[in-house]
Amino acid sequence: MLDTTQMDPRELRNAFGCFASGITVVSLRDDQGKPTGVTVSSFSSLSLDPPLCMFSLGKTQMSCRWIEEGSRFNINVLSHAQEKSAWQFAKPMDDKFEGIDWYEGQNGIPVIEGSLCHFECDKWNVYDGGDHIIVVGKITAFERSEGDPLLFFRGKIATVAA
Repeated sequence: MLDTTQMDPRELRNAFGCFASGITVVSLRDDQGKPTGVTVSSFSSLSLDPPLCMFSLGKTQMSCRWIEEGSRFNINVLSHAQEKSAWQFAKPMDDKFEGIDWYEGQNGIPVIEGSLCHFECDKWNVYDGGDHIIVVGKITAFERSEGDPLLFFRGKIATVAA
């Protein structure tokens, strides 16, 4: 066991990576109203009553500002066939939705076609989380489909083994 005063941040990140997580894209609109998004693997359900979910986002991410300033976002749970989308939304680009099939959700925010599930959310609250913000959303609508998830495990994208 490590003494926390001597903790190596890279080793801590590697330890966190032992927990497999699903991959989502949080979609929103930028300050000009243009569709954008960011890949997030720190998504979780939070409450059924009221219906809440949460995710964290690094404070250096451009999307962080738009989450804090905006009032709505969608969480798209990616399927095993959407690895390209996961990488595309993970890097800086002028048009994050270039080549991505999407439609506008009931809340006016993009929903990525082919996702296993999407949650349309109103921002409930944002909390400080060290070098991240913790975003809580109130789910106003959702839709799910069948399929296998895209996962993040030990720093790599993975799929569910048969």
